[in-house]
Amino acid sequence: MKKLISIFIIIGITVILLLSQTYSAELPPIIDMHMHAFSKMPRTPDGTPRTAPRYPDKSIMRGTALVTRDEDMLRLTLEAMNKYNIVLGVVTWDLKEVYKWKDAAPQRFLAGQIIRDPTTVDITALRKEFTEGKLDIMGEIATQYRGYSPNDPALEPIYSLAEELDVSLLIHCEGIGGPSAKFRLSNGNPLLLEEVLKRYPNLRIYVENAGWPFLAEIIALMYRYPQVYVDLSTITWIIPRPTFRSYLKGLIDADLGKRLMFGSDQMAWPETIGMAIEAIESAGFLTAEQKRDIFYNNAVRFLELEEDRKNTRMQYDKELIDAGFGTRRKKQ
Repeated sequence: MKKLISIFIIIGITVILLLSQTYSAELPPIIDMHMHAFSKMPRTPDGTPRTAPRYPDKSIMRGTALVTRDEDMLRLTLEAMNKYNIVLGVVTWDLKEVYKWKDAAPQRFLAGQIIRDPTTVDITALRKEFTEGKLDIMGEIATQYRGYSPNDPALEPIYSLAEELDVSLLIHCEGIGGPSAKFRLSNGNPLLLEEVLKRYPNLRIYVENAGWPFLAEIIALMYRYPQVYVDLSTITWIIPRPTFRSYLKGLIDADLGKRLMFGSDQMAWPETIGMAIEAIESAGFLTAEQKRDIFYNNAVRFLELEEDRKNTRMQYDKELIDAGFGTRRKKQ
């Protein structure tokens, strides 16, 4: 019965998307490198200290924004992806929810499992998820929330597996984060990743929010280690716009424009996808080429996608979409 209900849910989402496409064929493709498969809207208890200078709108944190029902999360996220021609999204969270999203739209998502406590990870089971083709991305590695430094020995089995399997790894290593008693700003310094990169030189890693606010540190790390990329996600909408633009310009002026990737960090607020896109589009100092690199080209290179992933638009069929996506290159 549960399986039958799941099938009806998937069919329902498919029908809704096919009948309500707000997608414009004129829009160039975007890859979102940072999304979350939330099943429920976060309900922050009254009196919880702020964790960032601001949110884009107070109603978002009160759960009274676009999503008003938990079951709307996936549908509204897919509608936003259609609207802005986001052809692919990296989605992470707990496996049950991630697989629900990927099953509903298999060509739209690359799946990752969030890792909070490295000591509880079953490496054998994790390996199996990858080798069976269920997982595509390692992480998000969110161990900073549990008080771990990114160079803590407890994370070594995770880094080792990512390097061995040649899968991209997303890590939360920065100076902002959600509510957590064990979260330490000092564990967000990107330079703490240097010893990791020395031990695992073939590890392909991207740092959430470009390590904000550690601009000098992330620039130094990226200069020294060319395999390091970053996403521009939450900072596109969670910090004041002038602050974001200043940080982005610092990365561009450092000639790192070919290693910046777009992300929305969509959690429970699909409207932040549009906010994140607008933050990049409105940055007047970016050239058209730099915007295309951030929105799409850099992610294609980093993820090692085949040429046939480079579609200019999404093509829909009876099973939701037929994007003609290829597969990641295998190590020779």
